[in-house]
Amino acid sequence: MGTTLGELAVRFGLELAGDPALEVSRVATLQSAGPGSLSFLANPRYRRHLAGTRATAVVLDPRSAGECPAAALVSTNPYAAFARIAQLLHPEPVAPAGIHASAVVDPGAAVASDASVGPQAVIEAGAQVGARAFVGPGCVVMRGARIGPDSRLVARVTLYPGVVLGSRCILHAGVVIGADGFGFAPDRDGYVKVPQVGGVRIGDDVDIGANTTIDRGAIEDTVIEDGVKLDNQVQVGHNVRIGAHTVVAGCVGISGSTVVGKRCMIGGAVGLAGHLELGDEVIVTGYSLVTRSLPGPGMYSSGMPAIPAADWRKTVARLRRLPSLERRLALLEGREPGIDTEIDTEEET
Repeated sequence: MGTTLGELAVRFGLELAGDPALEVSRVATLQSAGPGSLSFLANPRYRRHLAGTRATAVVLDPRSAGECPAAALVSTNPYAAFARIAQLLHPEPVAPAGIHASAVVDPGAAVASDASVGPQAVIEAGAQVGARAFVGPGCVVMRGARIGPDSRLVARVTLYPGVVLGSRCILHAGVVIGADGFGFAPDRDGYVKVPQVGGVRIGDDVDIGANTTIDRGAIEDTVIEDGVKLDNQVQVGHNVRIGAHTVVAGCVGISGSTVVGKRCMIGGAVGLAGHLELGDEVIVTGYSLVTRSLPGPGMYSSGMPAIPAADWRKTVARLRRLPSLERRLALLEGREPGIDTEIDTEEET
């Protein structure tokens, strides 16, 4: 069933240039859209597709509205406006309340009457499942774990003992929350395991992507604050704290006891060493290696973009010659090799 553009404009506070009686029922890209579709333009690199779109309406910013061949829903933040409309046009299916016959729910667990527990899910003693929560097929909620109202565990999610999950969270398939942190004390004969006796506390409105793992704290809790968004295959070590509304892209690794501030953006495949602090509104671009604390706000990078292989081999060859070049330069300047009067090496390391 469609929704009129007039209804969308009023509901989401948008300016409408076009017929308010026109209806849209689905979303599509500018290139693939047809009649009845809603599209959007937020990234300038896709502007070339605007003139030829067959969408019924496009969500875009005021500067682009004059170029739009279709009806325009105008917003200063078109991507966010499009996301809200897309949620309306493509709502999540509502699972029926109740416990599937194949689920195993301990009598000592507390499951809200309007919650949904799927096939072959396991809920142990002392666990709590809040109102309208969804525990999908194959999920395991261990003893004492708590799931807040309206949160959704899609499938095969595991919450270890004592994990606390807030309201309106989404945990995608394969997520594991609360496994032991990587804590081992070296000894003469190998390593001694350090008991991980802390927990994991996750705030409200947190999204966690497929196969992401968050370790429990060694002594105190690992904490994920409200509104954090974690992509697929992210590893969060023990006693990490991630501030509210920070977003972390796929394959990021955050080592133990690192503190990430609020409203940060961490690009894909970034590695953060342990015991660091990132200030609020820090942006780290993809493939960067972070080995020291970063004050905020600001943008930081260290990954080298790909170049032709032949050029890379030449660059590596030059890097290998740097020590001999440094020695020659030191002799020319009349100083001992390895002593640099310009750079504070202690601060850099």
